[in-house]
Amino acid sequence: MTSPRPRAELPLRAELAGLSPYGAPQLDVPVLLNVNENPYPPSRAVVDDIAEAVRAAAGGLNRYPDRDFAALRGDLADYLTAESGVRLDPDQVWAANGSNEVMLHLLQAFGGPGRTALSFAPTYSMYPEYARDTSTGWVLGRRADDFALDPEHAAETIAEVEPSVVLLASPNNPTGTALPLEVTRAVLDAAARVPGGCVVVVDEAYGEFRRTGTPSALELLDEHPHLAVARTMSKAFGLAGARVGYLAASREVVDALRVVRLPYHLSAVTQAVARAALAHRDELMAQVGALRDERDRWVDRLRARGLRACDSDANFVLFGVFDDRHAVWQGLLDRGVLIRETGPDGWLRVSIGTPDEMAAFGTALDEVVDQ
Repeated sequence: MTSPRPRAELPLRAELAGLSPYGAPQLDVPVLLNVNENPYPPSRAVVDDIAEAVRAAAGGLNRYPDRDFAALRGDLADYLTAESGVRLDPDQVWAANGSNEVMLHLLQAFGGPGRTALSFAPTYSMYPEYARDTSTGWVLGRRADDFALDPEHAAETIAEVEPSVVLLASPNNPTGTALPLEVTRAVLDAAARVPGGCVVVVDEAYGEFRRTGTPSALELLDEHPHLAVARTMSKAFGLAGARVGYLAASREVVDALRVVRLPYHLSAVTQAVARAALAHRDELMAQVGALRDERDRWVDRLRARGLRACDSDANFVLFGVFDDRHAVWQGLLDRGVLIRETGPDGWLRVSIGTPDEMAAFGTALDEVVDQ
């Protein structure tokens, strides 16, 4: 009889003991509206060009890729210039395997033991994990009842906490609310007074979905060298499976990230996929307008149903308020529709899908709420 295998005693960091990996539920149901994906897959033309680009890259996979991915940074700078009207140089752009890795690079460079990262709740649930993983202290300020960020409260909190990094999501996840430039300026001005310096990161993962007239923080880059604006190709470009995130910042910020990144962190295949997709940016961005329109229709429809729904500049809507939100979430799941149970108590978040997917969501919601 074989004796049981002994369990190893592992020197796990104390703050990791008992924790489970991050992740939204991945369930096999007909309608998936829980992780803010773009519901439209790349067209045949985009797929063909990506496949050809990967084929070309494959011929050189015996060699390491360009570790500073100069060509991709140039393409991303051109795209941001066209999208926002802000002229950027390639050396002001950085990229990594999803905006998650971009954020981790920022915390590796500017956080760490004895330093603090600050954000304002409710906001993206991964931010405290970036802080934890880099042994950075974590402090949460608050947003107002309408989920806006009060500039005076933000400035006072920064003066009190003296963080080395401030993380602001705009549009915010899970609320969908974007920050006015005057609020971002107030945060930047307060951060500039922090002894030793403070980097302000505006996370615009959903930036392309912002409503007409909603500005991008990219407009503030020239006057604020301690600002970094993060973006991703996962949402508007419909490339969640490619894992490409990036940011725009001063050359000094980008150079700091080059120090902490792992060598050759962005594979030749990833670079090829991203560049091929960027060549089709006009086609891919055409889908964004349809998703914006569908989002706005659903804000109106949820309100007409007597529910609260936040004005959204993203590709999702936060709605409620329910006495038992889990029961509503479960009722939708029982009917084949998966949304996200996240945000303040009583609220739920639905990603914007195709018209057919949203019709299925609406039918299921009517049945659950009216039963």
